Amino acid sequence: MSYQTETIANILERLNVNYFLPAIQREYVWHPDQIIQLFDSIMRQYPIGSFLFWQIKPENRDKWDVYRFVQHFKQAGTHNELADTGGIDLLTLILDGQQRLTSLYIGLRGTYTIKKKWMAWDNPKSWVTQSLYLDLLQDPQVSSDDTDESIHFGFRFMETAPEPNETSFWFRVGDILDCTSYDLYHQLQDRETDKLSDSTTKTQMKIFRQNLDYLYYAIWNKHNIAYYTEYDQDYDRVLTIFVRANQGGTKLSKSDLLLSMVTAKWGTMNARDEIYAFVDRLNTQFSRKNDFDKDFIMKSCLMLTDLPVQYKVENFNNQNLRHIYENWSHIKSSIETAVNLINTFGIDRETLISVNAFIPVIYYLHLHYSSTLLDGTPFKMEEVTLIRKWLLIALLSNTFSGQSDSALASARRVIREQAQLHEKFPAEALNTELRRAGRKVTLNDENINDVLNLEYGKPLTFLALSLLYDITNWRTTTYNQENIFPKSLFHPRQMSKAGIGPEQQERFAELANTLANLLLLTPEEHTEQLTSQSLEGWLQSRDAHFRARHFIPMDNALLHFENFEQFIEARQNLIRLRIQQQL
Repeated sequence: MSYQTETIANILERLNVNYFLPAIQREYVWHPDQIIQLFDSIMRQYPIGSFLFWQIKPENRDKWDVYRFVQHFKQAGTHNELADTGGIDLLTLILDGQQRLTSLYIGLRGTYTIKKKWMAWDNPKSWVTQSLYLDLLQDPQVSSDDTDESIHFGFRFMETAPEPNETSFWFRVGDILDCTSYDLYHQLQDRETDKLSDSTTKTQMKIFRQNLDYLYYAIWNKHNIAYYTEYDQDYDRVLTIFVRANQGGTKLSKSDLLLSMVTAKWGTMNARDEIYAFVDRLNTQFSRKNDFDKDFIMKSCLMLTDLPVQYKVENFNNQNLRHIYENWSHIKSSIETAVNLINTFGIDRETLISVNAFIPVIYYLHLHYSSTLLDGTPFKMEEVTLIRKWLLIALLSNTFSGQSDSALASARRVIREQAQLHEKFPAEALNTELRRAGRKVTLNDENINDVLNLEYGKPLTFLALSLLYDITNWRTTTYNQENIFPKSLFHPRQMSKAGIGPEQQERFAELANTLANLLLLTPEEHTEQLTSQSLEGWLQSRDAHFRARHFIPMDNALLHFENFEQFIEARQNLIRLRIQQQL
């Protein structure tokens, strides 16, 4: 059958009415700038690619779960809702084109809620809901500096549009959908024209009308949507078509494919909803906030059920999927135990820079423990210490960076072989095997120098600092990176006042935020530090073991600001020695 074409307006009328998404589709992932680029392409009459639809016969309508298109999207927190398809004639599922159709839906009928920069995720004031607007006074003509990738039309997501002025006129793009006839369009055009200021020039008026005409034509007249409809009712055939159709653009990940198969064949359990609910639980209901996704869950499923970590579609047979389904309860329990454990190390969404480094820990716990390791017995505390050190060093060494499927397979084999001995977490055996596979598994002198150059606020910096401590209450107490010599001392004016010369000021500034001038403090300790008269006085007010616990040199002369470079050198030596002992 040949391709058919439709206008965007006609297609949007069918979303969540006749057109829905199959469970095998990934969730919506586009960012606002991608939506803007799509609308810019439409206005410039560029092709936006073809679409692939699948029409379901009425007798097959209830065989598979289908989902609604997202209309109001919230950054990092919106799931597609399960659709009720009862009584729907001509039920059609979108196999290819979900991201583009959802983007059109959001831009014309919905909203996009984003988090403001630098504000906390759990603060309601951090979020702003925006609609798509078009500046009708922006000239879309190509300039000499433009490239094919440049955005020509003035699209922007905004909470509310500012009042029209001499240089801009923001029109809410979705209002064009009210123009179901030429007469209604001309009425809208007249209403908007009346809002222009008296100082609007003839050139601006021409651009204004031209932009509005382009938008109306793109949405209501031009057949921008070219689609092919598949009518075959064989799910396996359609799944193959789906996989091939989605090999371009943002490619399906391995976990997307596995989730597709699991969702289709788990039977009584809605795997998609189950897995997304589990991800939400891991991210929001533990002692620290985490940032796991379905990719992590599905990779863990493969690892924990001893299925191929590097896999192909043909490996997702019914037997393997049934094996995952039968072990799902144990898989969830093992992942929860492991997440709870690393949260007690202070590792969370800000500092877990590689989930692949974490997966071997889950596998070990999956084989050995059905409950927590945190009951305080000496053996389990030794286990906790070993796991913590191994994971921190694996993260700092980037052991599982890049393509790590083979490294995960090697780690699994070692852990499984060592499981018969069940003595302790096999850190040494793991490192030996990973080193054989060409992976960095430890910190040598050069790596330690890189660690010492880590700077304030970075995830790796927190990990490196936490390696120095034997703290056990990470879960119940928040520790923040803080400067030993306060930041305020390193302002040029303050350094000049302290008698520090220009060249030395530059060196002081370079060292101010490096690891050797940082330590981990509770919020209470930080407040006490701020109120101290001097660094020496503050340290003397601490308990007898404070300086040793934080690896601060005992020579009080080094606490004078003019000796800051010598202080850094001395503390670097203490930190280097501590890391070497940990290794």
